Amino acid sequence: MGKFVVSTRKNGEFQFNLKASNGQVILTSEGYSSKAACENGIASVKKNAVDVNKFDKLTAKNGKFYFNLKAGNGQIIGTSEMYESDSGRTNGIKSVQENAPEASVEDTTV
Repeated sequence: MGKFVVSTRKNGEFQFNLKASNGQVILTSEGYSSKAACENGIASVKKNAVDVNKFDKLTAKNGKFYFNLKAGNGQIIGTSEMYESDSGRTNGIKSVQENAPEASVEDTTV
């Protein structure tokens, strides 16, 4: 089962990574000014990951594939790693959909 890992950035902001059961990071959040806001972001990922329409499939300037997960209000709540292929990105989306709803939360900021 996947897990969300909450950490702090060098600038003091909070962020989370969603990791698959193999430990690979499959989704990374933006920076949040408070831990509570970060926790709300995790709740939003859990809620929105089940809706395939909330995933935007994108291509970077270097030709690599990635996706953003958006909340109901259209705000980006997580961004994937870069994938070499469209099929890799599709598998990444499936992994988020499978792991996020039931993922535990590990807080490394304490």
